Amino acid sequence: MNRRFFVVYVAGVLVTMPFAVRAQQARRVPRIGVLWHAANAEEEGEYLKSFLQGFSDLGYVEGQTIVFENRFANERYDRFTNLAAELVALKVDILVAVTRPAAVAAQAATKTIPIVFIVVPDPVGSKLAESLAKPGGNATGLSSMVQDVFAKRLELLKEAVPGLARVALLVNPNDAATARRTIEQAQAAARSLNLSVLPFEARGPEDLGPVFERIARQGINGVFAGTDAMFFNERKRIADLALEHRLPLSLPTRPSALAGALMSYGPDSRTQFHRAAYYVDTILKGAKPGDLPVEQPTKIEFLINLKTANALGLTIPQSLQLRANELIE
Repeated sequence: MNRRFFVVYVAGVLVTMPFAVRAQQARRVPRIGVLWHAANAEEEGEYLKSFLQGFSDLGYVEGQTIVFENRFANERYDRFTNLAAELVALKVDILVAVTRPAAVAAQAATKTIPIVFIVVPDPVGSKLAESLAKPGGNATGLSSMVQDVFAKRLELLKEAVPGLARVALLVNPNDAATARRTIEQAQAAARSLNLSVLPFEARGPEDLGPVFERIARQGINGVFAGTDAMFFNERKRIADLALEHRLPLSLPTRPSALAGALMSYGPDSRTQFHRAAYYVDTILKGAKPGDLPVEQPTKIEFLINLKTANALGLTIPQSLQLRANELIE
């Protein structure tokens, strides 16, 4: 090889190498860290299914064109913090955080990795976003808006339960900020309906039995739950306890009515989990999370469990049944 050819060859390699590196990087499979609130994939159930379906509908193939690093906190607040740090240490491309505690932990763990949060009731109040229209920072996602429909949930419960006057409100003091806002908003909504809302604290599943015993002793005739994910995980136990103490129960999610609550009224969370894939995909294509507006739910579901109503000796007015999206018989 003559000297001139060698020099040209080496120069060509040096010039083209950055392009080769960029091409290799472009082909790199993105890794998405997902911080779930429940204990395992089975407990996440239809929400995990909707989440993965969202990526499939966008053309992603799990394990080939996208990789998920799933972590399950089991509603333990120390685990939210530790698992968020673990995902950041893995250098994931995007961090998806399910529920407010997960989102807060993710935000504390990184200011650079993009965060997509799901089912966070008040992202602005939680300081996860500067505004819904322009979140700023490294986080955006989907708000659950559950607290915004407190008045409607109470109104529907009052229509279903003759003589409803005093309603127990379940809150989880582990998330003090959310518990405080839940109490304030629920009591404000109750005043317009001439109802009294009394808060009852439950930090974990072991507290639920004693809490319902206290509720039953105080002459309360309805139960209403806040947005804490522990209440979602324990929806079957809560529904069973409410029925045992003959207390009409209203919860915000469809699976809660299916589990035995008298009624549920709230956003269709399956749609939000499916929609989260759009945010991840858009950020992977170069969008800044701070420029993507926080999306609020567009579909609200109202379910009535007529089997539970019969067990409680309630006759649900026909007018109320006609307004339900689904009747469980």
